[in-house]
Amino acid sequence: MSERMRDTRWVTDTGPGHSQWYVNRFRQLAAEGADLAGEARLLDTLVPPASRILDAGCGTGRVGAELARHGHTVVGVDADPVLIDAARVDHPAPRWLVADLAELDLTAAGESEPFDAAVLAGNVMTFVAAGTEPRVLRRVAAHLHPDGVVAVGFGTDRGYQLTDFDADVVSAGLRLEHRFATWDLRPWRDDADFAVTILRRPT
Repeated sequence: MSERMRDTRWVTDTGPGHSQWYVNRFRQLAAEGADLAGEARLLDTLVPPASRILDAGCGTGRVGAELARHGHTVVGVDADPVLIDAARVDHPAPRWLVADLAELDLTAAGESEPFDAAVLAGNVMTFVAAGTEPRVLRRVAAHLHPDGVVAVGFGTDRGYQLTDFDADVVSAGLRLEHRFATWDLRPWRDDADFAVTILRRPT
């Protein structure tokens, strides 16, 4: 485990074996026929066909895999090698890479072409190392085409305040376009316990 990954809340806020538990949980949900594609459905409506999409904090790959099934080219990135190994086994079509979002530079991995969109699902922003949120958003934005879109979802009760997130969005050079209470676009309300925010990299 890298020094950087030890600092992430994915590690500090969970116990030993959490990564494998997470893998097993989503494999079980898939086997039971649970709907795990809601985030991908939303992102698919935001981009043209055959777009190039960055799944940032991809976990076990469920979102990126669904986007790939819709004909998009997907590169998934996560700091946890256990999750990336599971993604490679369960969903071999996209490309999955171990990388820290706060230091994200995909050129060295042969991915120099910019992306049309990025998605950060599964509470990614609340699991990165505390204090790195602005840098994570900047590094994701740096990999987008001008006018590229970013979809971010996380629980509002997980220690990362929306006011801080909105300030970090501005510092990353992104523009807030829409906010919803769920991935299926329920209207935003101030007491919602989850926020889905659509951002844009200005042209």
